[in-house]
Amino acid sequence: MITAKGVKPIVPVQWGRKNFWIYGVVEPLSGWHFEREYPHLDSQNFQAFLDELSQALGEDIAVIQMDRAQAHRALALNWSENVIPIFQPASSPELNPIERLWLFIKRQIQGENFPTLAALRLRLTQVFEALTTEQVAALTSYPFILEALFYAASN
Repeated sequence: MITAKGVKPIVPVQWGRKNFWIYGVVEPLSGWHFEREYPHLDSQNFQAFLDELSQALGEDIAVIQMDRAQAHRALALNWSENVIPIFQPASSPELNPIERLWLFIKRQIQGENFPTLAALRLRLTQVFEALTTEQVAALTSYPFILEALFYAASN
């Protein structure tokens, strides 16, 4: 509703909101990706994600580039030896490869209406299952990231 400045609108219904968060990482060179759904963005759920990621990595090591969200920087986080955090500068999502994947996912469901969260979850599951590693690599392989990966591999 639109009202005059300083006038609080009176509405007959206050619509409730329900949501969930998808946490994810990508490996730009190979296109490997890992996503999990959680009910909130907080340090407890982020810790659960890190633990699941660490387990999925096995003996591999991942350097994760993240924004500076409070949940990502919580002092209580326990970082596994095979998960190394790097925090990007503030207000620079264009530096994070996963941002291109999120944009791609959003475009896949753009304009669709979902009667329930379950319907949205089902549709997102379909989108993620249809992703190929080639698509993820093409979306997330920024030239400067590939250069850094090739340089690191040669040392």
